[in-house]
Amino acid sequence: MVKERIIMGVDPGTQVMGYGILKVLDNKPSLEAMGVINLNKYDDHYLRLAKIYARILSLIEEYLPDELAIEAPFYGKNVQSMLKLGRAQGVAMAAAISRDIPIFEYAPLKIKMAITGNGRAAKEQVAYMLQKILHIPDENMLPQLDATDGLAAALCHFYQSNVASKDDSYKSWKDFIHKNEGRVRR
Repeated sequence: MVKERIIMGVDPGTQVMGYGILKVLDNKPSLEAMGVINLNKYDDHYLRLAKIYARILSLIEEYLPDELAIEAPFYGKNVQSMLKLGRAQGVAMAAAISRDIPIFEYAPLKIKMAITGNGRAAKEQVAYMLQKILHIPDENMLPQLDATDGLAAALCHFYQSNVASKDDSYKSWKDFIHKNEGRVRR
């Protein structure tokens, strides 16, 4: 039986919000879609939040994701920017919550580490690695790195949920021995 799973990744932003849709068939991820929500044309912050909510909801209705992975806002020098970023993230999360989609939040360092092996990787490095891992043709790559950041959140969640779902996590040595009796010599 072929198992299918759709993971939506979001890179929150108040100027540009990136998203990526990952399709997982038989535990093999592939690009379904990626793009950006360009919010620069709206001066009003609350109108931007409304546009984020509406667009995320329309993406949810189009792709029917099973899970939403979202990048957590990180603390920068500007508190006002972080507050706005947190609101954008919250609105995207509210859209997922309204459709009963489970949400998973990842720190930017964790996402970069999962994709490139370096938590301090540049956005360009993340985009390059995603292109290689998911076999994305050059013509499908977007110039806005927010799109690949959204896709990176989805792929990070795919990796994290695979680790969590494997049956080789152990609560204790006793649990390990019980699950691996053929590997233990007495």
